[in-house]
Amino acid sequence: MERRANPVKRFLKILGPGLITGAADDDPSGIATYATAGATLGLATLWTAIVTLPLMSVVQLTCARIGMISGKGLAGVLREHYSRWLLYPVVAVLVIANTVNAGTDIGAIAAALNLLIPVPAIALIAPIAVLIVILQVWGSYRLIVRTFKWLTLTLFAYVGAAFLAKPDWLSVLKATFIPAFRLDATYLLTLVAILGTTISPYLFFWQASQEVEEELGLGRKWLAQRKGATRSELRRAAWDTYIGASFCNVIFYFVILASAATLHAAGHTEIDSAAAAAQALKPFAGNAAATLFAIGLIGSGVLAVPVLTTSAAYAVAETLGWRFGLDEKPRPQRFYLVIAASTLVGVLIEFIGVNPMKALVWTAVLNGLVAPPLLVIILRIANNPAVMGKEVNGRGANLLGWTAAAVMFLAAIGMVWSQVAH
Repeated sequence: MERRANPVKRFLKILGPGLITGAADDDPSGIATYATAGATLGLATLWTAIVTLPLMSVVQLTCARIGMISGKGLAGVLREHYSRWLLYPVVAVLVIANTVNAGTDIGAIAAALNLLIPVPAIALIAPIAVLIVILQVWGSYRLIVRTFKWLTLTLFAYVGAAFLAKPDWLSVLKATFIPAFRLDATYLLTLVAILGTTISPYLFFWQASQEVEEELGLGRKWLAQRKGATRSELRRAAWDTYIGASFCNVIFYFVILASAATLHAAGHTEIDSAAAAAQALKPFAGNAAATLFAIGLIGSGVLAVPVLTTSAAYAVAETLGWRFGLDEKPRPQRFYLVIAASTLVGVLIEFIGVNPMKALVWTAVLNGLVAPPLLVIILRIANNPAVMGKEVNGRGANLLGWTAAAVMFLAAIGMVWSQVAH
């Protein structure tokens, strides 16, 4: 009777780390990348949303399964079952990529606030970083997630903007289902950025570690209590990750479409500021476009920055055998010190004078170069009986997982080749 009476509650109960990961994946770096793709190339990259959805879903679910079945995050699994020569470079690359990403996202939050208040963005960066760290250290992260993840729903304004811009829907359908692949430098750079910001390295570590956090929250403090997962738990994780990945890809599809139908159609092919990106929302919000865009960017940024710095801290803590956990009492000091240090270094990057919007796109490119080798490692873990027992990846998951790795490798190689040839 309870099951019939509360379908909404049952649905909301499913949602957890997968939805949070999907929402955080539409971070300022992602929004800037998708908006730039639409403005620069028009409808030419719409097809990527169809291709990345199953690839992102299977990668995210694979990482969730590793965390649930092993009872550890990815760094913990690497530490126990693999060579330190593999563990240390992987964690170092992740920390560098996440720190750069967090820094550019903080810069984007500042640029978005600058659209709302007459204070220079550069003056807002340090206060924003301090507030985010304070929230992470002294607040409940679950409370932060509950509060700010809904702000990402403002990004659905891009869906409305895309329709109100009245694009040629026949051309939209064609671009969605018939890839318009090109080998020029701009196209390949954009493709790597889209793949890198959608199938991001932090996603791998965050998803696995959050599954561990979920189990810790259920009182499973010992590793033996966390190892393994029931069929019901695995099904819940599957639905959670599919919903999160779908949310991410629907938003990114319409960001590209709205930007293509407004900015590209009007000949504005360069996005060099948050205000320029906000113009894509004008058909939907008119003069309030900048405000709406700013709210969405702030919301997604405040969600994404803690995800980035915390996933780096998870990896470092597990690598070095430290205590970790967002709800641990007393607070594990070294774990939070990594969070603060990652945020600080990210902030310092913002003071070297790089254009914020371009920095966001280049961050996505960096993720696109880092992700392929990490994917290979994750797939090896997912097929290792010593880690996964009888729950090693099936054929379908392996096919999609290795396809994701191959696509990202080919795109990265093509981009490097085009840049050198150019």
